[in-house]
Amino acid sequence: MESSDNKSEQTQIMDTPTPFVTLASLPVLLSRSQCIVYNHEILICGGWENKTCYSYHTIKDQYKAICSYPVDIELDGHCVLRLTNNSNPNGITLLSLGGQFKHTLIMKYVSVWDNPENSENEDKSKETMDVNKWTALTDKYNKSICIGRKKDNYKGLRAVIGGINSHLLFLTYLPENIDVFNLHTFQYVNHSTLPIGNNMSFHSERARSNANQNKDAMLLFSGKTGLSIEYDKRNNTFQYTNLR
Repeated sequence: MESSDNKSEQTQIMDTPTPFVTLASLPVLLSRSQCIVYNHEILICGGWENKTCYSYHTIKDQYKAICSYPVDIELDGHCVLRLTNNSNPNGITLLSLGGQFKHTLIMKYVSVWDNPENSENEDKSKETMDVNKWTALTDKYNKSICIGRKKDNYKGLRAVIGGINSHLLFLTYLPENIDVFNLHTFQYVNHSTLPIGNNMSFHSERARSNANQNKDAMLLFSGKTGLSIEYDKRNNTFQYTNLR
């Protein structure tokens, strides 16, 4: 009787609906990867000891390779963001930066799923447009821009985009630093220290909505610390509120 009861319980457990679904396995082992959501895709932008970028299609449950980081780029704690001031009408523009070995690259991404059987002419057009590959961030004089000072440790750096024109880059990095970088002028406008009392790396930083257009708001979580951060653009000052 006890055996029958156990079998009945096991059957009930197996029949219980679950919110989890088994998806296609990753094409390679990935660690410390950076991901961006775009329509029905999750863009996976490299990782520790892996320079290949992939697109995962959430409906097809399939992966496609996009490109690889340049051979001279070493990825160790980098950060990838979606630029919201986008000049790419058929896709999005990504910014990759930081890591222990600093780099600053952009990619104009066009979905690799749109044309599964690209013609030779389409391939040549993509090469001309410099899409789906990492290239140096440059200024109006075509001079390469590298975000990060020599003394800054950008391993595990996190960043968010802000500003009325989406032109401000808020960088948080070891040990307790927060900087503001202007993506239009390519100049730092603020260097400050966060009141967190511990070294932060590979933490979480997210922008949040704010009704005041003169202020940017964000949330930061590192270890046992949670901060609400507001940046006053007019006065170039930060205000912090402890969340935990």
